[in-house]
Amino acid sequence: MSEAYAASYRAREVPAPAQVIEGVWAVAVPLHGSALRAVTVFLIESHAGLILIDAGYDHPSCWASFQRSLTAIGRTVEAISTVLITHNHPDHVGFADRVRAASGARVLMGAADDFAAMHRVRGAFLDQLGTALDLTGAPQDVVDGMYADAVKVAEHHETLRLDATLPGADLDLDFGDVTIRAVPTPGHTYGHTVYYDTRGLVFTGDTMMAEGPTQLAIVSRPGDDPAGDLFASLDRIRDLGATVACPAHQFPYHDVAARAEQLKAFHQAEVDRVRDLMSAGSTAWDVARRMPWKKPWDDLGRGTRRFSLVHTLALLRSARNAPRRADGC
Repeated sequence: MSEAYAASYRAREVPAPAQVIEGVWAVAVPLHGSALRAVTVFLIESHAGLILIDAGYDHPSCWASFQRSLTAIGRTVEAISTVLITHNHPDHVGFADRVRAASGARVLMGAADDFAAMHRVRGAFLDQLGTALDLTGAPQDVVDGMYADAVKVAEHHETLRLDATLPGADLDLDFGDVTIRAVPTPGHTYGHTVYYDTRGLVFTGDTMMAEGPTQLAIVSRPGDDPAGDLFASLDRIRDLGATVACPAHQFPYHDVAARAEQLKAFHQAEVDRVRDLMSAGSTAWDVARRMPWKKPWDDLGRGTRRFSLVHTLALLRSARNAPRRADGC
């Protein structure tokens, strides 16, 4: 299955629904208006009903595509009993409410990503982004321009009500013949959770794709260190003993532990690079413009500069919090 899914992804196609193993389906949901093309949600068959991992955008086209895919594999929305959400980004929480209205499914997510709790502690997403941009030390006109650009593309509903929140510790969820362990894995968000099916699959959300780096959570509070969080989370995923990783984007893959180590080494190298570039009073704005991005800083698109600046802020936190590792990991 992984080879066919990977081939479709590399051909810039939306893959057809496919079995990962018996009783586990990967369903790609096209993302309306997004450069990501699609998010892969997963259906797990159990004696307690279908379990859905993640829930696409809240857009009619996403919902219609998901329903068509269920029909194609002989399943129905009404059979879904549980929705397990890896994190609170809009391409993961989107149609969870629609599923619950159709089937009565319970919706669960990590406690720190519960929107109500997040708003109390951190504020809404755009509030966090505004704080992060201020913390970068960029000139005010740059901050204002980046924030205005973000409002055009990043505003989304943050109203999903959960039936239960998952604690900041491992929790085994029993579905009769299937056991799924919820494992807290902050780094991409502060409440990100991966789900380990004890048959050897781990549903990694946006923490660990088959290719490329992990987008780090936004720094908005004094103790935030998303890169440090990510390193610990990658160790946790590595040590689960999973044989197949099922990410929310790209495609399922094997060699889970090796991929965790590879990704950890990549981001550690980023932290070390920031440490080499910074001085005692350096801001993220000072460092980001000297980082070796795919293009020179001034040639990056406006949105890419915003992402790179906020990403550098997260790396800078980690560079100041921990000494360089001799082994690069």
